Amino acid sequence: MFKPVRKTKVYEEIVSKIKVLIENGRLKSGDQLPPERELSEVFKVSRSSLREALRALEGEGFLEIRQGDGTYVALKPIEQIVKPLANAILTEKDTQLELFEIRKILEPQLALLAAERASDEDFARLEEILDSQAEEVRQGGPGVDVDKEFHYALARATGNKIILRVMDTLMDAISDSRDRSLQVEGRPEKSLSFHRNVFNALKARDRELAAKAMREHLEDIEEILFSVRKEVWVSGKKTRRKGGSKTHQM
Repeated sequence: MFKPVRKTKVYEEIVSKIKVLIENGRLKSGDQLPPERELSEVFKVSRSSLREALRALEGEGFLEIRQGDGTYVALKPIEQIVKPLANAILTEKDTQLELFEIRKILEPQLALLAAERASDEDFARLEEILDSQAEEVRQGGPGVDVDKEFHYALARATGNKIILRVMDTLMDAISDSRDRSLQVEGRPEKSLSFHRNVFNALKARDRELAAKAMREHLEDIEEILFSVRKEVWVSGKKTRRKGGSKTHQM
């Protein structure tokens, strides 16, 4: 059923192969996929590439990952519900500031919901990600992949599959700016610190503190990415800031 993958973009090829198996009925709604170790051996790919593919398929609504239980073909794919919004996000992916504004609206609320709904398995996964991020930072790495994993795991902890799909698309659309921010000296350490603040608020089940911690995290990223050039809207006019000066345009 499963065959080795030989494409350059490994996770995309895995996604394609599993979609075909679902679409032609060889994998049916409710079927459980083999364990990650077995799948990675059959596909001849790394566990990280496999996990990225499974996460993408979960985000698109094809799979359901049940912590501690396994990965299943979704009973009710949500792709048709969120596809128009996902397409709109991807179409506007070059408008990074506007996409980041969506993120600032969405993610603090995700943290709030996660503080209410996160399970013990969610907490264990988030803690595992933080440990991996700490180790990568200790070794001098930017921690790009684990940074994305933290935000994705947070979205999953809400238990809302539509939110999960939207977040997955949004994180892909802003990947360039996110990766760029983590190249700034000292930024990986700050990201880890902010993530820990969010996690501690979640563990305390403090909804408002979790939302506040996430908001502060995003504002810190925003300052790095857009402090030199910002566009804001004031009284119906577009105001462009460059190095602190303002010019108004109708």
